[in-house]
Amino acid sequence: MRKLYLLIPILFLIYWGCEDKKDDNTPEEVEDTPTEVTLWGVVYSVEDTDTLNLSNNQLTGSIPPEIGNLTNLTYLRLDDNQLTGPIPPEIGNLTNLTYLILESNQLTGEIPSEIGNLTNLTRLYLGSNQLTGSIPLEIDNLTNLTNLTIYNNQLTGSIPPEIGDLTNLTWLQLHNNQLTGSIPSEIGNLTNLTNLTIYNNQLTGSIPTEIGNLTNLTWLQLHNNQLTGSIPPEIGNLTNLTILTLYNNELTGSIPSEIGNLTNLTRLYLGSNQLTGSIPPEIGNLTNLRYLYLDDNELTGSIPSEIGNLTNLTNLTIYNNQLTGLIPESICDLNMNWSNSGYFNISNNQLCPPYPSCIEDYVGVQDTTNCN
Repeated sequence: MRKLYLLIPILFLIYWGCEDKKDDNTPEEVEDTPTEVTLWGVVYSVEDTDTLNLSNNQLTGSIPPEIGNLTNLTYLRLDDNQLTGPIPPEIGNLTNLTYLILESNQLTGEIPSEIGNLTNLTRLYLGSNQLTGSIPLEIDNLTNLTNLTIYNNQLTGSIPPEIGDLTNLTWLQLHNNQLTGSIPSEIGNLTNLTNLTIYNNQLTGSIPTEIGNLTNLTWLQLHNNQLTGSIPPEIGNLTNLTILTLYNNELTGSIPSEIGNLTNLTRLYLGSNQLTGSIPPEIGNLTNLRYLYLDDNELTGSIPSEIGNLTNLTNLTIYNNQLTGLIPESICDLNMNWSNSGYFNISNNQLCPPYPSCIEDYVGVQDTTNCN
């Protein structure tokens, strides 16, 4: 019996050793997160890659979803390639990104809602692709954005009012899409904007008066839409504007006298609307103007003598209106290529002779029926 007692602890130690050996052979748990990512044949370290610039590298195919594993990225450029397919939703994993530049490819599909996860973004460039669908509402999470460019795509739907939450924006470019609906009044919240381009869409409704809040604007381009109503006098608050293009809309009413406040303007395009009333004499304040297009409207009254103040003008087109009276002699103070109708065209009005000597051969067809 005593020998049996001595065997018990020995057997216990043998059993314990076997258990330890079994534990040693248990497979270790493998971590799912990769340490490396292969993109277009190149291996990148997840830990060490914070910048990836593959701009203009002749890349083809789709953007691999594995790109979402490079979670330390702060800067990603894939622009100017021939990339196709959709923007992978995994891009939303890259929450440290400050720059995302995918423009000038052939990307299709919708902008993924996961883009709203990238709350550190300051610049988002998706222009010149073939993106469809609407602007995702989640974009309002990107409150650090300064530049948002989604031009030259096939986007539909309306401009979401939530865009007014992006109060750090300085550039907003949505032109050359198929956007519909009205310009949201919330756009007036974007008081840091310097560049607002929404032309070549299918926008309707009026120009919101809140646009007058955007006093830092230098470019405002709303042409080639279906905008109605009048030009709001608040536009005269935008004293830093150099370019104002509202042509090819359905705007009515008169040209507001407040337009004369925009003394930095170099280009004023109001042609192909349904504007009425006279040309305001305050237009003579715009001494930096080089291009003045008022053609194809329903303007009446005479050409103001103040037109002679615009000595930097190279292009003046006011044809196809209902202007009457004498042309002021001050027009000869302008240094223009009178003989080229691409630069100077006042035809198809009701302007009366005698005409100033500098333009007497270049007035085109005038209806002089009511001239004395």
